[in-house]
Parts: sequence; C-alpha cells; structure tokens
Amino acid sequence: MSRRLAQLRMELDFFPSPIEDRPGLVLRDPYRYSDTTLILPPLFAQALSFYDGEHTDLDIRAHFAEVTGELQVSEMAAHLDEALSTAGFLHDDAFYALRDKAWHEFADAPDRQAAHAREGGYPEDPAELERTFDEYLAGEDAKADENLIAIAAPHVSPFGGVASYRAAYRSLGSSHRDRTFVILGTSHYGAPDRLGLTKKDFVTPYGTARTDQALVAKLAADCGSGAAMEDYCHSFEHSIEFQVVFLQHVYGPDVKILPILVGSYATSLMSGAAPEAGDGVKRLLDGLSELHAREGKRLCWVLGVDMAHMGARYGDEAAAEANRGAMEEVALRDRARIERLSEGDADGFWRLVQPNHDDLKWCGSAPFYTFLKAVPEARGSLRNYEQWNIDEGSVVTFAGMSFRGTR
Repeated sequence: MSRRLAQLRMELDFFPSPIEDRPGLVLRDPYRYSDTTLILPPLFAQALSFYDGEHTDLDIRAHFAEVTGELQVSEMAAHLDEALSTAGFLHDDAFYALRDKAWHEFADAPDRQAAHAREGGYPEDPAELERTFDEYLAGEDAKADENLIAIAAPHVSPFGGVASYRAAYRSLGSSHRDRTFVILGTSHYGAPDRLGLTKKDFVTPYGTARTDQALVAKLAADCGSGAAMEDYCHSFEHSIEFQVVFLQHVYGPDVKILPILVGSYATSLMSGAAPEAGDGVKRLLDGLSELHAREGKRLCWVLGVDMAHMGARYGDEAAAEANRGAMEEVALRDRARIERLSEGDADGFWRLVQPNHDDLKWCGSAPFYTFLKAVPEARGSLRNYEQWNIDEGSVVTFAGMSFRGTR
C-alpha cells in the first residue's frame, strides 16, 4: 500500500555544495529549528520534487528505479525520507515537534541572547568589540540636533558597511542618550503583513539593553492582529541585533530599546494596492502613529535596513559588480527612492517600489514606509550611499541616513 510523502519545507536554504569532492545540493534551516545541514548527492537532490504533498513512496521508488536501472530501490528511498524527516526538513510530526520546542524555548527564555557574535558579525570578546567599534565609528562628534528623530543604518555585517554605519550613528548626539530607541528591523523570516514584537531584553557582549515592556504591551494591544507577540524570529534575526550593539557602543550597555520586526508587505507588492489596504497593516500603522503622537521626543527611531539585492545569490541571471555595469543603473534607481524618503513621501516611495514586485529587492522598503507613515513630519538627509559585493557575483546596496522633524 502506498504512503503519501510529506511536503518539503520550501523556506529552507538551498544552494550548490561548495565542497569539491561532495557535489550536490546543500539544505539547511534558516529558522534554526534544526541545526542539521544536509548535502544531498545529485541523485537524491533530483528526487526532492516528489516531496510536494501529492506524490507517494511508490512514485519515488519508480523514479529511482528508472534513473538507476536497479529494481531494489526501497532502501534508497527510505534513506532519503528518513534523512529529510530527521533533519526537520519536511512538514511532518518531527518538524512540528522541533518547531514547537523552539517557539516555547524562546517564549520561556528570560532574555534574547546574542545570535551573531559567534558567527563573524562582530567580536564576541567585549574588549575586542570595543576596539573594533571604536575604529568603525572614529570621527568627530556630531553636533547636537534636538530635531533629529531617526537614523537609518544598514544591517549587513558591520565590516561590510562601515562607512554607512558610521554616517548614521555619528549623527546621534548626547542629547539622545536617555531616549527609548524604537528599532524597526527588516523581518527576513516573519509574516509579511505584521510586526514582530518581544518584551525580552537584548543581551550582547556589552551587556543587557533594556526593552521598554510597557511600550511593547501597549503597542501589542493597539496593533491587535497586526502584530505577533514574542515572535520567534527575534531569536535569530540580525537586523535589530546589529543596531543594538552600535547603540550600546555609543550610549552604554543599558540603552533603552523598543525592538520591532517589520514584515515585507509582500501582499501589497503582489496586488498593487497600498500596504494599509489590509486590515492588519492598517492597524499596525495606526498603532505606531499613536505611539509617536503619545511619546514624541521621548523616542528616537532607528531603522535597520538594506536596500537593493542584485546578482546570482539573489536569483538574477547575471552576476553583479559594485558600482559597475548594471549596478550604475541600480544606483540611479536607489537614489530616486532615497529622494522620496528624504522628502517624507511615503506614497511616492512605495510607488517606486511596487513595479515588477520590486525587482531591486529592497529588503528595507517596508521599515522605511512604516516609519514615514508613523512619523509623517520626518525629512531625511542622505549621509552615505554604498554598494558592496557580498560575494563575487552579488551586490547589496545600503546607506546611512538621518531624519529631522519639521514640527
């Protein structure tokens, strides 16, 4: 009797094996439900299409028999099935158990531990971290500007975006020290049309940044279905973590924060409607607007955002080289969007993002839009723009910006 094969988790990372003597396809879990990495030989990689929730074990055995010319393929099929299931890569009971365990562990944890200090994002040793970030931010102190209400910095690895991080964080002055920093980070893995919230303090090698739990609770109540409380994606997302480390370097380890992950608004990109056409997004934008109106200058906003993602790594046919060839046109289009941001023109900015479902793949577009809708009086200044080859064939663009209030 046949058995239907479980569906493969399509949110996994898939890429060719970089190991010369182990060709095939690498599978790993960006959500960190599983710490397993599989390298599937080409024969097994070709069979992944059968894990669609519709095919059966008889189908995959017939496939293996056809491509190998062997009749005894049951063990081969069983081995692939067991490897995928044990790794948590299928929509089956093994995965659901891993997922539920991870969700509960994060919800029960007393704080949000650093996830990227040990992965090359920044030094884990506090003394080395301080020396490194001193070099990153070296320069003259910013002049006090009471009307500075926000900065936008990259969320690429700090060593890759030093000049833009510096341009953004040197804009902050001592007058902002006692404010609560509302950090709007790109949510790379969360639901597209909601905010991800957490009450947890953020721990880094510098110490513990304090999350304003009262503001989180009020925002969660105001946003309703437009927000997810204790969003598990916070546990491994880097777009907020990097901003926390920079803020701690500037103001000390116990800096006050309000960490918010912003979904991509993919529904709007696909439909052509405004993001707030959906009830959840409208409610979250209203909630953030109310937060700004109520708290005013007790807050300073920090956007952890990258811009375009071009080249082989990001699904483009052609390789990309920073500041050359097609990337010169990307720079012009980036700057057109930045001009709309600087003018506080949220709707005009989004009209530049929507065509072709955002073929520039700006992962920071939703946080930018969200900020301008929440703080409509903000007007921006571009302080630095960069393109960086994250690998030989792929480029990320980003900038350092500051925003002042006009009232």
